[in-house]
Amino acid sequence: MFEAIRNWRRRRVLKRSAIPDALWRQALEDRPFLAIYTEEELARLRERVVLFLDAKGIVGAGGHNVTPLQRVIIAVEACVLVLNLDFSYYDGWENVIVYPDEFIPGREWEDETGVVHRDEAALAGEAMPGGPVVLSWPDIEASGDWNAGGMNLVIHEFAHKLDMRNGDANGCPPLPATMSPKQWQQTLNDAFEHFGGRVDRGDETAIDPYAAESPAEFFAVLSEVFFADSTLLLHDYPDVYEQFMAFYRQDPAARTESLRDDV
Repeated sequence: MFEAIRNWRRRRVLKRSAIPDALWRQALEDRPFLAIYTEEELARLRERVVLFLDAKGIVGAGGHNVTPLQRVIIAVEACVLVLNLDFSYYDGWENVIVYPDEFIPGREWEDETGVVHRDEAALAGEAMPGGPVVLSWPDIEASGDWNAGGMNLVIHEFAHKLDMRNGDANGCPPLPATMSPKQWQQTLNDAFEHFGGRVDRGDETAIDPYAAESPAEFFAVLSEVFFADSTLLLHDYPDVYEQFMAFYRQDPAARTESLRDDV
């Protein structure tokens, strides 16, 4: 009964809502990594984006005005992670908040000795358990050129959201029944330790050294790489790539190599 109601609501949203063709094309052109997807996949992605925009508010803060193109770009990058996953991965929270620049959370917290601390470091993005995703628009905009910036803020923060589906972010999102949690954890932990060693030695790495901060950041950063520079992840950490391919149910490296062969 519940599933029938959910499907009815989905059809109703898709029927009454639409993204203008010109706006859709502009959003896709702004994110070159989407060139690997087929027309059928892009059509499904477009449906997911419509459903996402119906379910989530994307609102400006700090004086920022969110344009229609910005809304679609954010939703596209959020939805590409769940293109082949259950959309319920994004249940349980409501809003995406967009700032005109990096922002200071200003949260206060008390340590085990009773000393109160305040977070004053500026952030480009933050995903909160059960709460909103907060993003800096200039950093989203910069994510359009992976070769120049080597980062994708939206994919990073929404990977955290997937990770948080079973509690605090720890680098292990809820896995499908076909995957082994033990194998996932062993593979990711081994790669995390190896990457941390590279960073500690001062080795140059095309993967953002921030991935060495924690298992949660390792998962989020490598999710960026998986979608935006898949052959890099396949080359540096093929076992992680295999786990991500099984989790996200996508094989972007194969598509990327195919596009290169066709050029």
